[in-house]
Order: sequence, then C-alpha cells, then structure tokens
Amino acid sequence: MTKETKQMSAIILLTVPTIIYGGNFLLGLLSGDYQELALTPFQLAMFRAGHAHAGVLVMLALVVQLFIEHSSLKGKMAWSVRAGFPLAAILVSGGFFAAAAGEGRTEPNAFIAILYAGMLVLTVSLVLLGIGLLRDK
Repeated sequence: MTKETKQMSAIILLTVPTIIYGGNFLLGLLSGDYQELALTPFQLAMFRAGHAHAGVLVMLALVVQLFIEHSSLKGKMAWSVRAGFPLAAILVSGGFFAAAAGEGRTEPNAFIAILYAGMLVLTVSLVLLGIGLLRDK
C-alpha cells in the first residue's frame, strides 16, 4: 500500500464519526425528538437522502483508494481521482442538506447546484478511474 493510499484512507476513515453523529441526529428527528424544528416531509426526505449518500459515497471513496494503486493513473491525475471521490461525497450529501435548508421548505432551493456539482465530480472520477484500470500500466 502506498503512502498516498494510507494517508487518504486514514483521512476518509476519520470522517466516518461525523456520519455516525448525523445518523444519530437523523434518528432523533425521525423519532420526534426535535419537533421544535418543524421540518417538512420534503426536508426529512432530503436529510435522509443526504445521510445515505454520505455513508455510501464515503465507503466508495475508501475502496477506490486501492483501485487507484492498480490503475495506470500517475501523478496529478491519480491525486485528482484520489481526492475526487471524497470530495464528491461531501458535495453530493451536502447538496441534499443545503437544498433543503430554510423554514418550511417544500422544494429545493438554489443550493441544489452543490448536489449537481458533486454528481459531476463523482462521474468524472469514476470514468477516469475506469479508464485508468483498463489501460495497461
């Protein structure tokens, strides 16, 4: 395992407690512990989606660190893809939360653009890694 893979994997693993804390907060929301927040069904659904995407994309970001080692990606390209996956996790999940922010919101606000930016980063990272894995080293 390369030094870069170890470092990025360690950083990614250190983000997992924030997802755990978010899950605990979400459980409280869904259990009625924070009724003073008066969230709409739309907001609750967006918060659920944000939390789910955070967990899944962070685990993907962790796994692909090993794939990058076995790809033909080198230098700045490898580093861009290595960082792109955790960045996508932040942008996609953050986009769900930000798009639902605001009192009584029943549809996404302009911050939905963050989600789309995350989707773009994720797509580019996936395609580059896929190509890097298919090409000979």
